[in-house]
Amino acid sequence: MTEILFYHLEIQPLERVIPVLLEKSLERGWKVVVETGSRERAEALDAVLWTYRDESFLPHAIAMGDDFDADQPVLIVTNATNPNRANVRFFVDRAVPASPEGYERIVFMFSGHDPDAVTEARAAWRALREGNEVTYWQQDNSGRWVKKA
Repeated sequence: MTEILFYHLEIQPLERVIPVLLEKSLERGWKVVVETGSRERAEALDAVLWTYRDESFLPHAIAMGDDFDADQPVLIVTNATNPNRANVRFFVDRAVPASPEGYERIVFMFSGHDPDAVTEARAAWRALREGNEVTYWQQDNSGRWVKKA
């Protein structure tokens, strides 16, 4: 059974939340693939991960389709591939999971300020909840994540 986490972003933007979640994934010894909705967003996320905090280093790369992709602990992709054989897959910027197959954990992050993204999240919730452990997380006013379902 795959663990599927829905993160409803309202207080903090993706750029502040995802680096922390990626660090925690790496601390657990997982490889991660992050699927974005476009090449432009992949490049923007890449830039954020290099600069989000002065005192940290988050090893990652954008998938290039070469042999080096397999060695990356965090790989940013724009399609459904898994070149680094990741245990965990993040879906961001309107990339929507179709199947949790092959992953220990799926993390679906969506903006609460985008009505279309909320609609897609609801559809994904309905499609993925059967046969999987699905949880829904939302930030409180202090920015802490609270399990809502």
